[in-house]
Formats: sequence, C-alpha cells, structure tokens
Amino acid sequence: MKLLRVGPVGQERPVVMDASGTLRDIGEPEIDGAFLASGGVARVRDALEHGDLPVVNAAGLRVGAPIARPGKVVCIGLNYRDHAAESGAEPPAEPVVFMKAANTVIGPYDEVLVPRGSVKTDWEVELAVVIGRRARYLDSRDEALDVIAGYAISNDVSEREFQLERGGQWDKGKSCETFNPLGPWLVTADEVGDPQSLGLRLWVNGEPRQDGGTKDMIFDVAEIVRYLSRFMVLEPGDVINTGTPAGVAMGMPGQPYLRAGDVMELEIDGLGRQRQTVGQA
Repeated sequence: MKLLRVGPVGQERPVVMDASGTLRDIGEPEIDGAFLASGGVARVRDALEHGDLPVVNAAGLRVGAPIARPGKVVCIGLNYRDHAAESGAEPPAEPVVFMKAANTVIGPYDEVLVPRGSVKTDWEVELAVVIGRRARYLDSRDEALDVIAGYAISNDVSEREFQLERGGQWDKGKSCETFNPLGPWLVTADEVGDPQSLGLRLWVNGEPRQDGGTKDMIFDVAEIVRYLSRFMVLEPGDVINTGTPAGVAMGMPGQPYLRAGDVMELEIDGLGRQRQTVGQA
C-alpha cells in the first residue's frame, strides 16, 4: 500500500492510494506512531480490500510528508563506499550515526531553504525506513526487518560548512529548517520487497547528479535497524535515513552547492518522485 497525507501544512488529511492511483480517505485521525503501533496499516488494508473507503478529490491538494512529525530522525553517514570515497573518508567499520531534528521533515514538493550565511548547502537522495513497532536490543536481521512499517524517499539536505567546519557534531549541518523532504508516499514493506534492490537518482536543474543503488550500501537496512536498536529504543513512526550514494556537490569538481532558484528532483524505484525548488531563509 501507498499511504500519504494531503492538504495545507498542519491540516494534512491521511489517505491511501489504491491500485488505480485514486486517493481514498482512510478514516484515521493521522498517520503517525500511534497509527502504526495500533495496527493501522492492517485496518486500512482490510478496508481497502472491502471497498469501504470513500474517494478523495486530490485536485490541487498539497502533498505533505507521509508520516506526521516523527519522534526522531536517525541518520547513517558514509554508508555507500563511493560516497565515502568522494568525501575523502575510509569506509566505516561500524555505522556512523547522527540525529536530525524532527522538525526538519517537510513535504516532498515543499520549498527547501538555504540557511542564512550558508554557502555549502548540499543534496542527498536516501532511502528512508519508517519504524512500525517498538524495537530494543534486536538479536537478528529477521527481527529487524519485522519492525519496519515501510519506506519512503528522503532528501537529507546538508550544510557542509556547518557540518564539518564549525566545531564538530554533524547535527549542526543537518538540522536547519526544511532540511528533510520526505515522501510522497509511505510504501508498506510488503510492497517494496527487498530494500537492497532499489535504484536511487537525483537531478539538479535537470542535470543528473546521483545514480546509485541500495545494493551498494556498506551496512544494509536489516543491519542498520538491528545495530541502532542496541544503542537507542526505536519507536513507531521514527524515521531512519540510510545514507546516500556518490554525486553530492561536496564531491564534485567546482562544488556546485545549492542556491535560491535551483530545482532538485529525486526518485527511488517504487517509492515515487520528489521535486523541490530552493529558496533563501
């Protein structure tokens, strides 16, 4: 299933996309951690199969992030060998973990703002994992995959000077407002299948910048979730950004960082497509 939220900021309406691409009201107050923890996905699937969900007229409606503000956004850095190489770093022996402020999450077509004083705002197409059940001290890969509700596209927008040149702690370059477009859909894990067989692509102003595949992750999705559960409790609705392939501005000749007026487009196989215009904070 493809779950999404449509409507103005703060007034999003939870819907599901049926096989024909029609949006239907799911009859739930929100797509959030409580919805996932209480079996909301199964309820919606059952109602959809029985034809019990009314059609929603989607014409002109904004698409919001597919999950309401998560409890936390956990990120994995340098998780593709080619991206580690372009960053001048050795492939990590264990996952590099940092946090991103939850209020960075915006809709997939919302404006991304270059922070005041920024000259190194960068893009990163990533596979986002959405947790569906509380997870702590998971022992196996199968247990890890079993707590995943679904997947979405994430743009882990980053300010490289803030991240790397301002006294340490990556969070400073990752948590600026609008720095995590998410969606358009939360695609349930059963529909995605193998999360290690997805292509990721990103364009800036129509020029291809990133073209990779999740098969090239250093630490795959199952290992990331298992590993994180040893260090923090993962809650329903939490989002995990799993890393980006090569092709970011930081690793390119001339380092063509984002400026107001630029347009980013992102896609991941089976998860839809994003498009953001860049503005100035």
